[in-house]
Amino acid sequence: MPKRDTLVHAMHDIGLAAWFGGSLAGAVAVNGAAADVPDPAMRPEAANDPWSRWGPVSALAIGVHLVGGAVLLRANRDLVAGQRWVALQAAAKLVLTGAALAVTGYSGALGRKLHAADGAAVEGGATASVSTSSEVAHIQRQLGACRWLIPTLTGAISVLAALDAEQQRPVRRLSGMFGKQVRWLRAGR
Repeated sequence: MPKRDTLVHAMHDIGLAAWFGGSLAGAVAVNGAAADVPDPAMRPEAANDPWSRWGPVSALAIGVHLVGGAVLLRANRDLVAGQRWVALQAAAKLVLTGAALAVTGYSGALGRKLHAADGAAVEGGATASVSTSSEVAHIQRQLGACRWLIPTLTGAISVLAALDAEQQRPVRRLSGMFGKQVRWLRAGR
């Protein structure tokens, strides 16, 4: 009987979903809502407070995703080693995950810098106003790029995970191992 990896698949997928969803909700709702605060000097705090609350949950979600991914990679090491396409997908997921981790960490560091610039007048969580200092405006431009880059990277990881799931179908696995012979059988020749 084949071994089931349902728990680690769930860890991988739920952790990734929280990472993607949290970053997308933050980019759209948290940073956008900060612009609605009447006092421009209170806007950085209005954006940073929800991000500070989300931070530990996000870190846990990312950790759960990474553990699930590592266990799945170990469990499927023979498949990865034996099929070039699977190995390329795994490498692409690793690169995207590393990039998403780096951007997430950098975004957190920028958020802490912005929080330290207490009382800076800004337009929104990642948008400078005409009276924003050049240092704070620079931080906000970087945060503006990060806020869309994180959901883009994690969304791409999700697409590759879906492709991985499609590759796990029995006919696909046989096709990867035996190539032409399986395609010939599927065609009914």
